[in-house]
Amino acid sequence: MRIPLSWLREFAQVPAGATAEDVMADLVKVGFEEEDVHRPTDTLQGPIVVGQVLSLVKEPQSNGKTINWCQVRVVPEGQEQTLTGEGIDQSGVQGIICGAHNFVEGDKVVVTLPGAVLPGDFRISARKTYGHLSAGMIASVRELGIGEDHDGILVLSSIGLDPEIGTDAMELLGLYDQAAEINVTPDRGYAFSIRGVAREYAHATGTTFTDPASKVAVAASLSAGYPVKINDAAPIYGKPGCDRFAARTVTGVDATLPTPAWMSSRLRLAGIRSISLPVDISNYVMLELGQPLHFYDQDKLSGEIVVRRADAGEKLTTLDGKERALDAEDLLITDASGVIGIAGVMGGAATEVTDTTSTVLIEAAHFEEVSIARSRRRHKLPSEASKRFERGVDWHIADVAAQRAVDLLVELAGGTAQETGTDVGTAPDAVVIDLPAAYAAARIGIDFTEGQITTALQDLGGTVEKTADGYRVSAPSWRHDLETRDDLTEEIARLVGYDQIPATLPVAPPGKGLTRTQQQRRRLMQAFADAGLTEVLSYPFVSKAANDTFGTPEQGAERKALKLANPISEEQGYLRTSILPGLFEVARRNLSRGFRDLALFESGSVFLPEGTLGTASIPPLGTRPSDEVLDGLYDGVPHQPLHVAAVFTGHDSPAAAGHTPRPWDWADALDVARLAGDVLGVDLVVSQGAHQAFHPGRTAQLSLRSGEVVGYAGELHPKLLASHDMPARAAAVELNAELLFQAAADVIVARPISGFPIATQDVALVVPQDIPAAEVLAALREGAGELLEDVALFDVYAGKGIPDGSKSLAFGLRFRASDRTLTADEASAAREAAVALAAERFGAVQR
Repeated sequence: MRIPLSWLREFAQVPAGATAEDVMADLVKVGFEEEDVHRPTDTLQGPIVVGQVLSLVKEPQSNGKTINWCQVRVVPEGQEQTLTGEGIDQSGVQGIICGAHNFVEGDKVVVTLPGAVLPGDFRISARKTYGHLSAGMIASVRELGIGEDHDGILVLSSIGLDPEIGTDAMELLGLYDQAAEINVTPDRGYAFSIRGVAREYAHATGTTFTDPASKVAVAASLSAGYPVKINDAAPIYGKPGCDRFAARTVTGVDATLPTPAWMSSRLRLAGIRSISLPVDISNYVMLELGQPLHFYDQDKLSGEIVVRRADAGEKLTTLDGKERALDAEDLLITDASGVIGIAGVMGGAATEVTDTTSTVLIEAAHFEEVSIARSRRRHKLPSEASKRFERGVDWHIADVAAQRAVDLLVELAGGTAQETGTDVGTAPDAVVIDLPAAYAAARIGIDFTEGQITTALQDLGGTVEKTADGYRVSAPSWRHDLETRDDLTEEIARLVGYDQIPATLPVAPPGKGLTRTQQQRRRLMQAFADAGLTEVLSYPFVSKAANDTFGTPEQGAERKALKLANPISEEQGYLRTSILPGLFEVARRNLSRGFRDLALFESGSVFLPEGTLGTASIPPLGTRPSDEVLDGLYDGVPHQPLHVAAVFTGHDSPAAAGHTPRPWDWADALDVARLAGDVLGVDLVVSQGAHQAFHPGRTAQLSLRSGEVVGYAGELHPKLLASHDMPARAAAVELNAELLFQAAADVIVARPISGFPIATQDVALVVPQDIPAAEVLAALREGAGELLEDVALFDVYAGKGIPDGSKSLAFGLRFRASDRTLTADEASAAREAAVALAAERFGAVQR
């Protein structure tokens, strides 16, 4: 929210010399965050004055362009030029070359004299051009930094000004003003207005606040105005989408009149572009009071206005010229002709106020937050109005805002206010909160006095009634965030001053340190980082297609996943069932930015819905739910096991002289899986696997000794990589870390290192082609007995000398005894026992 200081001073006692930085420093005290300072004089410096064109001679040039040689008076006739400097003519008349053609002799314009500096560090000086000495520049609005129009220079009469020659143009156009920009959190929507910020500034400085609403004279009641009916047949969560609709009519409006400079300059500093007088008035009232308005050309309306939900198949062309298909949840403004606006978001083009409009119908309504937020997101239509409605607008300000708009249309647009009006709807009940006397002190750690508590709550705008055990507080209508005693406690602390809260370091309670699972997770993540992988974080929101691809091994199987009720993006509308989709997207984004050699890993929860999800109702605020209610809530939460995954693309190291980097492949993904097992003390069984996201011939299934599958590793499927513009080869691994933690021993005991020598023997076995090497290796390990220390596959061969349909597997066996040196016969006997078991199970034949 940008706050022009001149506007803020109308309702708060801001010192005359205060800067935007000073104002932000005060607002920080009451919980706002500083964002930026907007000060035209940071890039614009005088002398910049009002001048009058005395003569204009058109001079065609050889390049086909025609320039104007102008004599411009910048000092009232008969007065002396008080400005000095190179290029400033003491006669008060400047000779200036100008290429624009939208002005004539006698027009008053903005003249930047030599010595002035325009935005972009454009310095004005006297210079010879087109055969003349041009001493200054006649400026356009874009050159002054106050607009985008660069088709011609700024003629002051076009914006309703007729100032005296020589007047300081920067002061005339409000360019000495400045604005402080603060960040407004979603729970404090009232601060999206000068009214709200002025009240907060008064809280911060202890000064007087003048409510701008108090300056508007509003009729006690309105009747006989334009007919309006509220008919919400399908309210969201049982709350009507509209509970107030005020309408006023102003006739005889001249929509072509210019917006006054004081209004356009304030809007500009507040970040709003000046469009036309009626539109500017509606925006001005919205910024001042926080109530969005909408103006209709009443002559274009047809019959009664009805506020209702959309019907199937309805469409609307909005003010931005786009036709939009409406959803049954959209709250609409309609008349006899059909839809004329999406409530609280954007109006329709058919009833737009234009230069020919003479009768304006003003809408000041109160819409429910969820309806507006959903329509805004659904149609991708962020607007200043929807930003305020979805955060909550004061119900009681609608008639005040409508009257303020009426007054401005009468004053500035020459309109005539109709005494009749419309105001339909039902006021909501005030939120009443009981606050025990000692509650705030117990929560904050300060012994607040009764005066501090009542003053803080009354300054908020609430009414405070003393009760036997504390206070009964009626929250102000503009503070939708105040619902519980904790909310009031927070406000008391904020207004008394956060700096009054003592800084006391809590004493750490005695404990046992990290839990077993926390230790395991840290050990695992550290091992991955030590192995050279980079940890990243990705969003847990993915598409249905991504869950179906990565979340289940079977081709074409549909993965049951949790669909979000209110997703950030419809494309990513599900919670992930696998870490790989997000990690895959991180890798793809890095590759698109030129980072080709990647080894990324991530750990996080996946969401596996089972049984009944959610609960039939949401527990009320302000009280602790019972154990039964909490158990029901936990039962409705999906299972969220911890997974860890890694993705590899490119090479393992940069290329260098004398060094050829090695491409990452399936073996690297498998090594990471084995590393996880080694770190946790879990023996992983590796076997040939199949997963639709992985290469059909280069995929390993990872299991526990119990047979439970804990993950997959290998190269990703070439078609998957091609469809996502990834390199032709990339490897990945994903493990269910929760299962690994459960399988790990509480204490990993290191095996003693034997001092006796090792006996090594190799064996090559011919087995059918379809027998997995891992199963043969397991048989050898089992058959060799306790003397076998390790067995590893070191060669696979199929070709000459091997029968068709068979393959040769070569294993290295390491034997060692803990109490003696093995003889060759003992090692050979163990080897023969291992071969015998492999022959029995698989028909293995020793080569």
